[in-house]
Amino acid sequence: MLQWSLRCISSGQNNNRHCFITVLLKKTRIVNDKWFRLLGIPLIALMGHITFFNRNHLGEERFGFWIIYFISLTETYVLWEAIRLVIIYYRKRYPGIENSRRRIAGMLVTGSMATILIRSGIIFLYDKTLLWGYVFPVEGYLYNVFVALLYVIIIGGTYEGIYYFDSWRASAVEAEALRNENLQTQLDSLKAQINPHFLFNSLSSLSSLIAENPRQAEKFVEELSSVYRYLLQTNQQELTTLENELIFINAYGHLLQTRFGAGFVTSISVDKACMQYLLPPLTLQLLLENAVKHNIILPERPLHINIYTEGKKNLVVENNKQKKSTNAFSNKMGLKNISAKYALMKQQNIVIEETTELFRVIIPLIKTESYAHTDSGR
Repeated sequence: MLQWSLRCISSGQNNNRHCFITVLLKKTRIVNDKWFRLLGIPLIALMGHITFFNRNHLGEERFGFWIIYFISLTETYVLWEAIRLVIIYYRKRYPGIENSRRRIAGMLVTGSMATILIRSGIIFLYDKTLLWGYVFPVEGYLYNVFVALLYVIIIGGTYEGIYYFDSWRASAVEAEALRNENLQTQLDSLKAQINPHFLFNSLSSLSSLIAENPRQAEKFVEELSSVYRYLLQTNQQELTTLENELIFINAYGHLLQTRFGAGFVTSISVDKACMQYLLPPLTLQLLLENAVKHNIILPERPLHINIYTEGKKNLVVENNKQKKSTNAFSNKMGLKNISAKYALMKQQNIVIEETTELFRVIIPLIKTESYAHTDSGR
């Protein structure tokens, strides 16, 4: 099942991409404890019956074994369900391994308070009705509450141990899936760049420049080497800074501008405060490549690509639409790869907006503290 999950991610099946991960994460969020309760409640009730044994001052049992056990079973059920609600609440509020301390602290404090109130209320009811034939002293209250707290700690610890293991397993699967997605993106990008057409166009441009403008030819070679260096360096990184991505895109854009001349125009306006924010590497390259692939690029009909920040949360990449009469085949792998990465990192996903004149992609910028597995390469 795990292998199938990773295959569906790498093959670009977007609808089924997170099938296994989604199921696994749901198991860590929802308390699926049917058998645990069916076995645990009767066992704890039996232990409670043995611990408290409910005898009156004459040393004789007021009720028979099964009546006492039924009362103990009812008490255990009420207490167990109350603690279970506390566990579910804090799992929803502080999910995941990274929030373990807050979750455990919240469950411990709230669970203890709930246990004290419930157990004290039960003993108070017994005390006033003289159900067991005697009045409970203060020591009786304290003893009953103390023993109940011990059971709750054991139960809560078991729940948390299972949850922690499931969360760790889900994180491990996510990390593996993200690595596969990264590798697939890098592979697709490298294939797109190191194809005969790209090399032919680059070498043709370089050949013309050598004769016409040696200095520009030298600059072209530097930019070409920068492009491939960045591709190789980011191959194993999950995230990179916006600053690094823009440095790379300047080099990549220079190659495209040399190839298309006045037909390719870029404009970059990015808030300096966003430069250290993070995004998956090669995100901008995939978007530029997508724009070049699907639009007419001529000096009299230039392709304008604008890259700018929207506040301090989003990066926007937009281009004017002038579709080719015969569109090149596209399976939208570039956009799917970007979207899949954001989904796997549990980040807000990209937004694609399209009108008759513009094609726009809004990319959420990631703060370091909002992503626990950052590998920005800085």
